[in-house]
Amino acid sequence: MTLAEISIRRPVLAVVLSILIVLFGLVSLTFLGVREYPAVDPPIVTVTTSYPGASPDVVDTQITEPLEQNINGVAGIRTMSSTSRDGQSQIRVEFDLSVDVEAAANDVRDKVSIARRLLPVDVDPPIIEKADADSSPIVFMTLSSETKDILEVAHVADTLVKERVQTIPGVASVRIFGDRRYAMRLILDADRMAAHQVTPSDVQAALSRENVDLPSGRLEGQSTEVGLKTQARLSSTAEFNRMLIKQQDGRQIVLEDIGRAELSAENLRSGMRSQGIPLVGVAIIPQPNTNAIAIADEFYRRLEQIKQELPPEFTTDIGYDFTTFVRRSIEEVEETLLIAFGLVALIIYLFLRDWRATVIPVIAIPVSIISTFFIMYVLGFSINILTLVGLVLAIGLVCDDAIVVLENIYGKIEQGVPPLRAAIDGSKEIYFAVISTTITLAAVFLPIVFLQGLTGRLFREFGLVVAGSVLVSAFVALSLSPMMCRFLLKRHEKPSFFYRITEPLFVGMTRGYAIALGAFMRVRWVAPIAMVGILAATVFWFRKLPSELAPLEDRSNIRVNVRAPEGATYEYTEEALSRVAQYVDDNLPEVRRNFSIVGTQGGPPNTGTQNLYLYEPFERSRTQAEIFQQITRDLGPFGALRVFPAQPPTIGSRFAGQPLQYVIRAPSLEAMVEVLPTFLEEAQRRPELRFVDADLKVNRPEANIRVDRARAAELGIPVLDVARALQLTFGDQRFGYFIMNGKQYQVIGQLDRDDRNEPEDLRRLFVRGAGGQMIPLDSLVTWEEQAAPAAIYRFDRFVSATISGSTATDYTLGDGIRVMDDIAAKVLPQNFSTSLAGEAREFADSSSSLSFAFGVALLLIYLVLAAQFESFIDPFIILLAVPMSLSGAVGSLALTGSSLNIFSQIGIIMLIGLVTKNGILIVEFANQRKEQGLTVREAVLEAAASRFRPILMTSLATILGVAPIALSLGAAAGSRQSLGIAVMGGLLVGTLLTLFLLPALYSFISREHRPAEDEEAHPSAASPERLHEPPAAA
Repeated sequence: MTLAEISIRRPVLAVVLSILIVLFGLVSLTFLGVREYPAVDPPIVTVTTSYPGASPDVVDTQITEPLEQNINGVAGIRTMSSTSRDGQSQIRVEFDLSVDVEAAANDVRDKVSIARRLLPVDVDPPIIEKADADSSPIVFMTLSSETKDILEVAHVADTLVKERVQTIPGVASVRIFGDRRYAMRLILDADRMAAHQVTPSDVQAALSRENVDLPSGRLEGQSTEVGLKTQARLSSTAEFNRMLIKQQDGRQIVLEDIGRAELSAENLRSGMRSQGIPLVGVAIIPQPNTNAIAIADEFYRRLEQIKQELPPEFTTDIGYDFTTFVRRSIEEVEETLLIAFGLVALIIYLFLRDWRATVIPVIAIPVSIISTFFIMYVLGFSINILTLVGLVLAIGLVCDDAIVVLENIYGKIEQGVPPLRAAIDGSKEIYFAVISTTITLAAVFLPIVFLQGLTGRLFREFGLVVAGSVLVSAFVALSLSPMMCRFLLKRHEKPSFFYRITEPLFVGMTRGYAIALGAFMRVRWVAPIAMVGILAATVFWFRKLPSELAPLEDRSNIRVNVRAPEGATYEYTEEALSRVAQYVDDNLPEVRRNFSIVGTQGGPPNTGTQNLYLYEPFERSRTQAEIFQQITRDLGPFGALRVFPAQPPTIGSRFAGQPLQYVIRAPSLEAMVEVLPTFLEEAQRRPELRFVDADLKVNRPEANIRVDRARAAELGIPVLDVARALQLTFGDQRFGYFIMNGKQYQVIGQLDRDDRNEPEDLRRLFVRGAGGQMIPLDSLVTWEEQAAPAAIYRFDRFVSATISGSTATDYTLGDGIRVMDDIAAKVLPQNFSTSLAGEAREFADSSSSLSFAFGVALLLIYLVLAAQFESFIDPFIILLAVPMSLSGAVGSLALTGSSLNIFSQIGIIMLIGLVTKNGILIVEFANQRKEQGLTVREAVLEAAASRFRPILMTSLATILGVAPIALSLGAAAGSRQSLGIAVMGGLLVGTLLTLFLLPALYSFISREHRPAEDEEAHPSAASPERLHEPPAAA
């Protein structure tokens, strides 16, 4: 007894099972997280090591290289890149998507611990941090004041705002931009130090001696004891100014005799401004698989409480709320979901023209869709654009099986068969076709599930959601639908008025198709020629299509990255960015708010970013792309600044930089410096590329100081003392720590700004000789000016340079990569190598991954069909529908000006399962007719004519279900349109061609009769239930 027969005979059981799976789905829906896309960014672990005062080459050889050598042994590393710049080493280790970030961080931490002994003794301990797929902020707020110092603003942001919002459930971290953390700065005067015979080492030693806080034991009485603590820490500017440096001739030399103490900022080389006002940004970063919208809602609730506690002179504002885009995107898809449901229900009613019959497949839609939420919950998925688009596509699919079952049962009832017998016989007759089409469609997504990298992670949820909903729909079609057919369908003695006026149209369509197909079969030799032509046209248009990773969306955000000349100060870059901000204010009325950020995230002070946040798309007349084009046109040459505008990518980090990143690896820095200018010059001349630049710069002015070792030894001065004197006075060096308001801050020592402007200032510094005499530093050293790298970069342990840029109008990322490859082949020596990074690498990986998935899906479906049909020929005939649909998909993409991207490619893969459903219906019924003794030509003609109406109904239901996606507007519409256009065009053209070409090709390839041994191995095909005359469509 089949599932259908059990459900027909036990209707309460069928209803209860459907109610249970719907309840599971509704409960699961409340626990699903909400985000824009599935988590696609790889696990990343960063190792940051500070060595104040050290030059990039010292940092590279003494810190970066030893650390990389040890970290390289960690399993699962995809790439390892590093940056060595003034006083800092940062190593970025990117792991495969399958690697757990916690385990990766622990492995890296162990390797760094082993390498710690190889580092200089005075280097800061390396800081190991992990990042995950949700490392981009979802809400960005600002805090400012027109009357308070930026130090106070930053302090309030750190102690009040950050502490309040970081406890929101689901928040991973809170990042402060433009932070000015308190620090006590000891500003030393070179002339006064020389007059009092004080060296920088004397100041550091004095701080270590005078600024202490040690436990001193305890007093023990007979019945009580009291702890002792020596309060010898310095905590105020006055106390630091009175700090004893040394005794000289009976007189105490204190800090204010040789300089001054100032409560200032730890970092003076970065900052953030808006409209000329310094401010601090607070960014909220969520944990993986959490509900971003719920986090944002709770953030706004707590922000209202924070505003009540803030002094009136402080102002808060929302710089950017990324969840606004997510909300609009999800609302758009939800509307599309309802529209698709309405269109599908309408097409079902138009074909069946009976509300009783219409209810059956329409009920299958919400049951299947809602039940899918339970599958999503079990698999750890989230509510995002792709899963919702998957559900929209599923609307046109989940009713297909119910329609096929209904049509077969309905036809029998119209022939006079009792409803009970009609439901049992009709469901049995169609049972094999339903299972075949369901398994075939679900099998399409199996290769996607096992894809690695960004593509696999991005579409795993999409594929499993569609496959899961289709599997549930098959269960509903073979349980709830036949049971409902038994009780709802009645034979109409007198057709309704609507039926009477429309039936001639449907009969005429069927008869017209039968006549047209018969005529085509008389010239069936055209079919193979047409197939060859279709394949050739498909390949031609496929190669002509522009290719990219994903269409850019209008996110109301543009970043203008700027680079000032090497050696430029923070003040210079800040002033230059103010001119960019003025241009924005004067020329771009669509900009709601813009922020200037100089030297953030450890970057040098000659780099900065102007972040432009636009009004919402419905509040402005121009699109983000049009505004971007104006910026690229107007800000190309902007004084001494180099300007690199960028739009946030659709997929991945919104701060990933330029889309085209081409990495050159060299055997040495010298070899790289020799070749890089030629490569860069070639790239900048190519019309396909814009805003081309390299991260490696070797034009930073540097004074190279050499110690006269013989002279120093003669005076009894260790070279270490000379180097330490330079480090402590020029290197922004940390001397120690102090406590203020219960928090620990740094004490930083440095010469006054006026005493370190020129290399000649070295003669004003002194070191102490063996006999205590003061020796001028310039008598021990010589210096020469030279050009040096601002930073040294490595990629997979090789010295590297990354060429970044974007493509010109009418060119795609694929074109840009081909241009870079051409230049590399022309310019680079044999011992150089290249690699892609960022969006370009993901694009290249996704192209190969999707081609592999397409091939595997085709092979897998062939094998599944071969097993089901017990034939190697029938699956081949069915799969001939695939190139027919590909021609429609590629042609529709070309006609609409769309690109070949991961969304449209996934739509193309989906077509394999969608169009084979039609082929299965024709081939299966043709085989049945052959078993009844008809010839191949007679069998396929009858099968095609009898299946014309269900094929047309199911195809139109799927096409109309996809139509709202293909025609969608609003947030994230570009990506959805690519997928929808590919599916809709492919299904429309594929269905039309399948109805004519497939029967003709079947007549050429299929055998006349199934051998007897095949009938025994394929009993379902020869069973008595299949010998019923297929009913005319109702």
